[in-house]
Amino acid sequence: MRQADQISSRVKLRHLKILMAVAQSGSMAKAAASLAVSHPVVSKAIAELEHTLGVRLFDRSSQGVEPTMYGRALAGCGIAVFDDLRQGVKQIEFLADPTAGEIRVGCGEVFVAGLLPAIIERLRDRYPRIVCHIDQATTASSSDFHELRERRVDLTLGHIPEPFESDEMSAEILFRERTYVVAGKGSKWTRRRKINLAELVGEPWLLLPPNTESYAMVEEAFAARSLKMPKPCVVSISVHLRNSLLPTGRYLAYLPESFMQFGAMRSSFKVLPVDFPVAPRPVGIVTLKNRTLNPAAQLFISCAREVVKPLAKKSR
Repeated sequence: MRQADQISSRVKLRHLKILMAVAQSGSMAKAAASLAVSHPVVSKAIAELEHTLGVRLFDRSSQGVEPTMYGRALAGCGIAVFDDLRQGVKQIEFLADPTAGEIRVGCGEVFVAGLLPAIIERLRDRYPRIVCHIDQATTASSSDFHELRERRVDLTLGHIPEPFESDEMSAEILFRERTYVVAGKGSKWTRRRKINLAELVGEPWLLLPPNTESYAMVEEAFAARSLKMPKPCVVSISVHLRNSLLPTGRYLAYLPESFMQFGAMRSSFKVLPVDFPVAPRPVGIVTLKNRTLNPAAQLFISCAREVVKPLAKKSR
């Protein structure tokens, strides 16, 4: 038996669980409290691991402990090991009852308010006992997949950077969506048959924060017409705030095609007849490579493909 096999056979799941708790809390005492074990149990487990591996896993100081590069590497393996174990259990549960299961989805707010509910409804029509856990992103960025890397979600749904280049993840493009300038149905602009983008620069806009991808995209659209970015009236990533303010007819905003197709408030808004030079952005599902998706996640992806078919046809 090779040395690596000999060492791995002596590393127990209990050791990995304790190591991960210590790395996360930065303290053996805090790790012991979170695991409901004594401090000596934690110290002994870490000491056994370090003796088995022949390397120091943590640097100790008066402020606590910090994982060394060896400790970080082993903690990362621990995340994968426990995730694989959970996926195996889910597989067994699904085989025992194909109508049940769980899925964790990472998703930005604009998709939570539009496309995602349509997919969930399709999924629940067929598999009513599947439970969906949604991890809603707190920023408007679509390129940060830390929830997926940390295996806190099975997949993410949203805008995908193009080209998509990653050694860790795979992306499936579902469709390419356009971006529209919209207003409440009572807006004076909805009575116009044609609008020049320059006419809208001085209007009150609801905009996303400047450090977001969507803001940069819209900034490019105005620059393409040699126009300055309009000064915002309200800056927020909140779809709820936008849904409350837009119907008054006093504001303008930009919304993705999927929201205007599936959003619950879509009937309160109207797409304005203005040429908005924003290239369609790919929307899709991102998963980790070399990670077996549980059956519920596979069913979710299948339903997502069906729901977006009308949009996929438009984007061809």
